[in-house]
Parts: sequence; structure tokens; C-alpha cells
Amino acid sequence: MKGTVTAVVGANWGDEGKGKVTDLLASDADVVVRFQGGNNAGHTIINEFGKFVLHMLPSGVFHERVINVIGPGAALNISGFVQEYEKLLASQVPKPQLRISDRCQVILPYHLLFDALEEERLGSRQFGSTKSGIAPFYADKYLKIGIQVADLYDRQRLLNRLEQALESKNIILEHLYHKDALAVESLMEQLLQEGEAIKPFVCDTTSLLNRMLHEGKSVLIEGQLGALRDPDHGIYPYSTSSSTLAGFAPVGAGIPPYAIRRIIAVAKAYSSCVGAGPFVTELQGEEGDELRQRGGDGGEFGSKTGRPRRVGWFDAVATRYGCMVQGATEVALSLLDVLSYLDRIPVCTAYEINGERTKEFPTTGRLEQAVPVYEWLPGWKCDITGIKTFDELPEEAKQYVRFLEKQIGVPIRSISNGPRREHFIWREEEVEI
Repeated sequence: MKGTVTAVVGANWGDEGKGKVTDLLASDADVVVRFQGGNNAGHTIINEFGKFVLHMLPSGVFHERVINVIGPGAALNISGFVQEYEKLLASQVPKPQLRISDRCQVILPYHLLFDALEEERLGSRQFGSTKSGIAPFYADKYLKIGIQVADLYDRQRLLNRLEQALESKNIILEHLYHKDALAVESLMEQLLQEGEAIKPFVCDTTSLLNRMLHEGKSVLIEGQLGALRDPDHGIYPYSTSSSTLAGFAPVGAGIPPYAIRRIIAVAKAYSSCVGAGPFVTELQGEEGDELRQRGGDGGEFGSKTGRPRRVGWFDAVATRYGCMVQGATEVALSLLDVLSYLDRIPVCTAYEINGERTKEFPTTGRLEQAVPVYEWLPGWKCDITGIKTFDELPEEAKQYVRFLEKQIGVPIRSISNGPRREHFIWREEEVEI
């Protein structure tokens, strides 16, 4: 195995800034791969072509020579894929190279329907779904009634698979949700048309990736959401339905596990999340509103839903845990420039749960009882946007980065300090943890 694989994954709840890091690193990669999730979240990228939010496409599509792969572990929303692709071309982005695994499974219209109906039924107990069909999709995948891309080119097989799925779907629709049953004929025609729309992109991506690795090519793998949304290691049941961890990337992409040598966990210089679940450092009122308005590019609002993101101070307990389960070899710290307005900056270094102090990230039930314990650092009170080197940062900003690094136990090798691709600092100094 001659090629190298780098994974870019989230250390927290998602929305950490992974798209920008992937877009930046893609300039030196031969392949960029999406290995899990669907179009239920977005990667915001600002470059010379404009501002884009990618939900389904890999973040390497702005580099003409890069091959962009949607792997077998992803949840393919075909209409979402086509719309994003056409929007890119209409924005004068050079035609990207795209490949879709023939083993990838397809989000179906009834997955979106069931997602919305179940959230409506749950009411105040709902999980904050984006209603993109992700949970019903992965449920069907593991119930073995999903539809693979390859099935779209075999009419009889597709009909048999749909009829099998609808046997149970229609019973639930009629008796639990009191809705009309679905007809297989209309679904068939829609899927056959969608299959034709993506046919030029479909291939055996597993063989493609392994061949490229043997040829010494550079592969970049990007995750969706973050470690704390993982169904096994995250804040279950407020999680997503596919593994968000770098450890799953070889499975979802179709490459050997030993090929991944570098794992970059992305974390914000503060905290944010979209969706339900415990969020220990969450800010309310004016303090939260100010951070939300200053955050990101144009404020902290969900790239998929437009919902205001919940925001809070940096949570070292959660981030240390996220980096651990990701197996992070380094951290990319995003949006450091956002904190430039503060006189003092709090960092959560421990939790207090029922009178006991801990630095371990607990299971969800105990996490819901956790109260943050803060340490305060001095702010730098000046605009750091676009500074090129770590040494040029104000001493207080460097102190903040080094403090976070000590807390999470992983070297911070890169820092974003502005919204654009070029607003990035690669840290050259030796780091002792």
C-alpha cells in the first residue's frame, strides 16, 4: 500500500468547520471521499467561486483534477445530488470529477415521509431530526430492505425490493400514522429516472480507491457531523444514525483500515450544535445571542435547516473525549477570530455532577445533570483575521490555543482565523502535550 489516507472528522456535535479544512487540503489530494451520512448536514465553503453549502457532494469538488467519491457507507439522496451538481455548474465552477459507489444505498421518498411523521408524532419528545430521512434510511439498511444504486439498473429486482419494503411500510403508514398506502408503480418510475440521471457517475468505487492507493495516490476522507453524534460513542439517542468516527471510514469508503495514517479532528474555538440533546456549556440570553451573531460566516445558523445553532464556550471535557474516540493525531481549531471581542474567555475544564467533579465525558443520563466548571483566560481584543503565522498572533491568542491543547491532549496543528480558504495558519512550532 503506497498511497496515504488522511481523515478529516468532527471532534464535537458537528458544524465544526470540516468543509473548509477538506477544501483546503483537497488541493494536494488526488481523491476526496464521503464515507457516511447523507444530505442532513452541510459543509460551508468560501473560495474564489463564491460561497457554497455542500450537503451531498464531497468537499473536493472545487478542485478540477480531484476525483470526488460518494462511498458505499453514505446515504445517497439522488435529487439532492443532482441539484447541487447543477448549481455548481451554473456558478461557473469547473466541471468536477464525481464517482458514486454502485453499492451505495439510496434515500427513498418514504424515508423522508416517515422521518417527518415520526418527529410529528413524538412532539416534545422528538430528537431534532432535520427530516432528511436519515434514521429511516439506516433502519431499512440494517433491516436489509434498502435499495442499492446497482438495483436502479435492474427493473425486476427493483420491483421485488420495493414490494418487499412496502409490505411493512404501508401497514405502519395506515395504522400508526393514519395515512394512505404508497403505490409501488410511482416509486418505480421515479427511481428508474433518477438512476438514469446519475448513471454516468456510477462505478465500483472500492476497486477504484484500492487501485489508486496501490498507485501511490493521496486520499482525503471527510466525515459528516462529529464524534458526539456517533450512535455508539455519542450522546445517544440524540445522535445521527451512522458512525461519524474515523474508525468507520475504512468501512464506509472501502479501503484497508491500516491505510489511514493521519486523523485531523476539527473543533471550534468555542462550541456550537444544531439539534436536541445535552449541551453543557450552552449560553442563553444576550450572551448567547452575541456569540451566535458573531460566529461562523454571517452567524451560527444551521447550514441545512437554517435553525439558530445553540452556542456555548469551549468544552474541553467533550472535545478531549471526541478526539480520543476519533483517534485524532492532530486538531484543526476553527474560528479563533470570532472570540476577538471578549475581555475574558471561559473554558470548561471539568463537569460537576451531583456535587462530584469529573473530567471524564459521561453517558447521556449523567451528562444531562452536568454543570460546567470554568477557567478564565485573557482575551486579545483585536482583529486577528488573516494573520499568516502563529508567531504573529497576539500573545493572549497563543496562550488560549496552548491552553486548549494541554486540556485536550492533542496537538493543534492548524487554526482558521477568518471565513475564506486562505484564512488559515499552519503551525510549525514543536508542540509538547
